[in-house]
Amino acid sequence: MKLSILDQVPVSKNMSITETLQQTAELAQHAEFLGYTRYWFAEHHGTRGLASTSPEILMSYIASITSRIRVGSGGVLLPQYSPYKAAENFRQLEAVFPGRIDLGVGRSPGGTRKVREALLDGAARDLSEFPRKLKDLIYYITDSLPSDHPFHGIKAAPLPESIPPVWILGLGENSARQTAELGLNYVFGHFIKPDRGREAFRDYREHFVPSLFSASPQSLAAVFVICGKDDDHAEELAYSQDLWLLRVEKGLDSRVPSIEEAKSVVRSAADRERMAINRKRMIIGGPDKVKKAMNELSDRYETDEIMILTNVYSFDQKKHSFSRLAELFL
Repeated sequence: MKLSILDQVPVSKNMSITETLQQTAELAQHAEFLGYTRYWFAEHHGTRGLASTSPEILMSYIASITSRIRVGSGGVLLPQYSPYKAAENFRQLEAVFPGRIDLGVGRSPGGTRKVREALLDGAARDLSEFPRKLKDLIYYITDSLPSDHPFHGIKAAPLPESIPPVWILGLGENSARQTAELGLNYVFGHFIKPDRGREAFRDYREHFVPSLFSASPQSLAAVFVICGKDDDHAEELAYSQDLWLLRVEKGLDSRVPSIEEAKSVVRSAADRERMAINRKRMIIGGPDKVKKAMNELSDRYETDEIMILTNVYSFDQKKHSFSRLAELFL
């Protein structure tokens, strides 16, 4: 099994943004040393607790201090941007770091209504435009604008010898089928919506059309994982992630709380129910339990790559979790 990391760059309470980003760099180097395949950055806006607002900038930084691991976006929120500019950004990255760049694309809004409006400088936004923008992005990346396209004749510069693979982030059958028909790679967000994964991966494989990007279906599943020394240790670490995710869903403080704070918070019956439901989005346990659960997830989805998110309070414990996973699978 291949392992990769999706980093939302979560900020722990009592930790500065600068310290968090310094730790991110250390974590990426650690992941490369352990043999992880990819290190991707999410895109979130208008939040105190997630410090990855510009995946492209973080990608450039991390690629410059590593040498082998692939770096990517998970993903560029295409509804907010010009496909032409996105293509230029990633062609630039591919030119500087050839063969190491992944272009992950999503259709998520990425913030509150006001944040979305600010990203577009007040212009109207229509999510139904995503399929058209995605096709345009592919045209620009591959220098293949149709003759009847309104921008035919322009090129997304620079023009590197290689093109970055395109990965589409999805949550169900519709996104999987669209990705397959375009011959692109597919990422299923189990950490967001775990209920439709089997169907999504099935549709992706059944409808895949070979393309310039890929001759056969390429996919991975992204999931929250905490691998502790044993099951009890993992559950102790998970206190922080459980409360963090609950607060994020409520639009509250999105910084990661300490274990002590998480234990002290009085939870309502509704909160406890929601946290139990959220556990479907996670794999938490000691090495034996985690290995069994990750193998089962891989088998169920018929994918050989798992992308991991680990939003615990302690940076050292996050590193240890990634190290334990590498010992199990790499």
